[in-house]
This record gives sequence, C-alpha cells and structure tokens, in this order.
Amino acid sequence: MPNLNGWFYHILERYVYAVPSPPSRKRTKPMEVLCVGLPRSGTESLQHALLRLGYDHTFHGWDIIFEEPNYCQEWVRLCRKKFFGPLDGKTTITAAEFDALMGHSVAVTDAAASVFAAELIAAYPDAKVVLNYRKDMDAWHRSATNTLVRANKHWALWALSRLDRQCFWAWHLYADFMWPGLFRALDGNIETGIARNGRWVYREHCNMIRGLVPKDRLLEWCVEDGWEPLCKFLDKPIPDEPFPHVNAASGWQDQEMKLGMKYIKGAATNLTVILSVLVGASAMFYRYYL
Repeated sequence: MPNLNGWFYHILERYVYAVPSPPSRKRTKPMEVLCVGLPRSGTESLQHALLRLGYDHTFHGWDIIFEEPNYCQEWVRLCRKKFFGPLDGKTTITAAEFDALMGHSVAVTDAAASVFAAELIAAYPDAKVVLNYRKDMDAWHRSATNTLVRANKHWALWALSRLDRQCFWAWHLYADFMWPGLFRALDGNIETGIARNGRWVYREHCNMIRGLVPKDRLLEWCVEDGWEPLCKFLDKPIPDEPFPHVNAASGWQDQEMKLGMKYIKGAATNLTVILSVLVGASAMFYRYYL
C-alpha cells in the first residue's frame, strides 16, 4: 500500500478530495469527562448515560461521521500530527486543537477518546477519566471483529469513498489512520491487526491509562456496573430508570446503512459527471479518429 505520509495520499487530500475547511469551534463549557476505553466497550451506552446525566454534548465516534459541518479532514490532520509527528518525538496536541473540533462537547467517548487518550488526558487535566472496559476479553474481541472489521471490509462503502468526497474523508480517517494506528496494523489490514494484536493492545491501553491518571480522577467501569459507581464518581444523582444498553451488532448495521445512504447522493452525482465525461470523450475519439 502507498505510504500514508507519502506524495500519493497528500495529493488525494489536497487536490482530488479537497473540501473547504469547516469553521473552528469555540469552547463555551469546560471538558468534564473523558471516557477513554476502546471502541466496543460500551461507548454508545455510556454516551446515552452521560447525556441523561446532563453532559450535553457527549461526543461519540458516530458524531465524527454524521455531524454537519463535517470535521473528518481535521481529525485526519490530528492523526497525522500524532502518528507522523516531528522526529524528536515531542508531539503535543493542545486543548485549543481539540476544542476546534469538539468545543461544543463536555464529554467524549469512543474513537477520538481512545485513539487520542493520552493527548486528551494531558490537554484537559481537570477532567475526570472513565476507563470503560469489557470484563470478557473474548466477547470484546468478537464484537470488534463483527463491527470494526466488518465496516472496513464493506465493499459498498469503499466504492462510495472513491466517488464522494465526504465518504473519502470518513473512510480515510478510520480505515487508514484511526483503527490501523490504534491496533498497530502496520500493513494497514485492520482484520489481521485486531486478530493478532487486539487483546494485547487492549491490555496495554488500559495499563497506559492507569499510569497516566491519578486514582482520584479515574473510574474503571463496565456497562454491567450500571448507574451507581458512575454517578458516585461524577457526583450525580442516580436516575430512576434502567441503564441504557445500545449499539449491539444489529444497531451497528443500522448505522452502516444510514452511513451508506448519507453518501449515495454525492457519489451518484459524481458518477454521472464521470460517465458524461467518458461518453463525451468516446464520442470525440470516434468522430475524429475512427
């Protein structure tokens, strides 16, 4: 595969799939909660719970894809800064850089929170940190394989990413940067990356968080724990309702379908233009050379 930091991808980003930069967001409320567990560790259930507790907005990986205006290209820029930083290794992503992308949020979970866990913890030293995890490592591994890998092998989304600019940036961000970087997939193959490395990456990620965060700022939590430890840690009253359980495999497939529909219109328009150009070029060739 081409070098992500080589000329090929820079041409794609700067010219072929270039889109206008979205307006930078401004932080109006402090960042309060960082939920830094890996994807498929109750991240969407946790988002719903935090919203119920008044943490509005709680930023999730689906927001990166579905929000308008879209900031995928800016997340790619941060990924480049993290994974292709200066040779002295002194890469710092500041609170201002994160605020420009999610300044409207007071909590964050899922993709951005796990990929940039160390940077977020450093950028927001007053935020409380939740290490959301799965008790059953094998169950987590199956879930990651059935969702993250499934999406990466989705031929229709890949095709749309060649035809629609927004889809390109979403695919580029997750399939080329976030998941390969998180799961140490050096060859870019997320399936083998999760299969070979997923379990030890999970363990090392959890140990990294424990080493970075003082115990009084850290809660290790899983969905089965429910409201009580989460509310106690955040100093919130316990809601008189069941803890939300969302984003099973079926819910993930619904999001995939929604994602495909989001990009089909733009892809169809671009495909029509491409076909029109090809038909016109063929007609000219036939007229003058045959």
